[in-house]
Amino acid sequence: MEKKAKIIATLGPAIYSSTKLKQLVNLGVDAFRINFSHNTNGISKIVSKIRSIERITNKKIALIADLQGVKLRVGKIKKENQRIKYNQKYTFDNKKQIGDHSRINFPYPNILKKLKKGNKILIDDGKFTFVIIGKKGSAVTTICKSQNCYIKSNKSIHIPNFDISFKKLTFKDKKDIKTAIKLGCNWIALSYLQNEKLILEARKLIKKDMGIISKIENKHALKNINKIIKATDSVMIARGDLAIEIGHSEVPKVQLSLIKKCSQFSKSVIVATQMLESMIENNTATRAEINDIATAIFQGADTVMLSAEAAIGKFPTQAVSTMTQTILSTEKYKKEHIEDFKNSIISNKDPVKSILLSVKDIAYNPDVKAIIVFSNSGKSVKLVSAMRPAAKIFTISPNINVCRQVSLLWGVHSINSRDANGWKDMMSISKEIIKKLKFIKKNDFVVITAGLPFGRAGMTNMIRLYKVETK
Repeated sequence: MEKKAKIIATLGPAIYSSTKLKQLVNLGVDAFRINFSHNTNGISKIVSKIRSIERITNKKIALIADLQGVKLRVGKIKKENQRIKYNQKYTFDNKKQIGDHSRINFPYPNILKKLKKGNKILIDDGKFTFVIIGKKGSAVTTICKSQNCYIKSNKSIHIPNFDISFKKLTFKDKKDIKTAIKLGCNWIALSYLQNEKLILEARKLIKKDMGIISKIENKHALKNINKIIKATDSVMIARGDLAIEIGHSEVPKVQLSLIKKCSQFSKSVIVATQMLESMIENNTATRAEINDIATAIFQGADTVMLSAEAAIGKFPTQAVSTMTQTILSTEKYKKEHIEDFKNSIISNKDPVKSILLSVKDIAYNPDVKAIIVFSNSGKSVKLVSAMRPAAKIFTISPNINVCRQVSLLWGVHSINSRDANGWKDMMSISKEIIKKLKFIKKNDFVVITAGLPFGRAGMTNMIRLYKVETK
């Protein structure tokens, strides 16, 4: 049995070797995330390794460039895992020098000016709390209010109840987008956006065959969620930052709501942050973590993501294996939820979308074993995936980057093939593929969708129900 939900693993020193990368792909990883908030020196060599593994395994692998965005981060520190004692005084300042046991760079002078006595500064996704007890010039003095506090370079900063408004891509983000294009990344993830404007700005800078993932991390994004979902290609529920913004107890409700809303607009959704956090140090997961993954799958998430568990964890292969096994186990019992998906999608009077929605009733017939989608842009297969058909989904595209991009979608297998020259050629390509699929037998049915004339993106207007006559 193959899993239908997909897995993202974050790249980091723990998995940089070709052996580890190949192991993770074989265990179920469908995409790798490049975190541009951290040092990306030498990342091109890692990407080359991934593309080599892609050829060996014959599995299309998506690459995600996760931009730093406007998310606040501390500067560098001399000693990684620098311990700060409980009730110890600690300074945040605008000095560019590398931090140490007594101070660290807070590279946002305009924000420093506005901070007041009593404000809290939360570090590393809210793990560690510092309370401001004084100000002097461009520095604030704080007192550490966390036990076992360890500061690392470039970790996130949150200031509760402090409105920080950023409306444009940063210089670094624009630079990193250029790097992502050179690396051949298939997705751009936008961090800490507040509305759809950042999406529209990024859209002008990326290639047409790249998708945009919008990370939902703050109250502003939730307020503007409908416009964000309509403008983006995918949504990531970044639960760490989101929990700090809205409170941990609110996250489960928001997660379910966002997954349902994304299904209505046939947009894929990724659930991320601390899914197997304990496996950074331990080779087994907790029951709560297993349940967390299963809940995301039951709710309808397309993809689940590993962050530090893969990047710096001691047991990355075990973490991926655990996630895969949990997905497989959960998907066996998820069929009763399918109706929610196929009946929730909104067509918005889009004729192409309306045509594809007619597939949904055909696709749930048990005699239909596969759906073959000819797609130049990936738009059609995104909708088919959103319908959650029981039949396996195969997308055929002459564009290798589209193949890689859609491999991140629920239940989708991508095949890089020549474009069809016409009706007869389309059927010829389809029959060639069907012959190679061992699970399809004589008298089984396959749904084939394409757009006429061929080669024009976003023009799906043909559906054929094909009965396999010979095998």
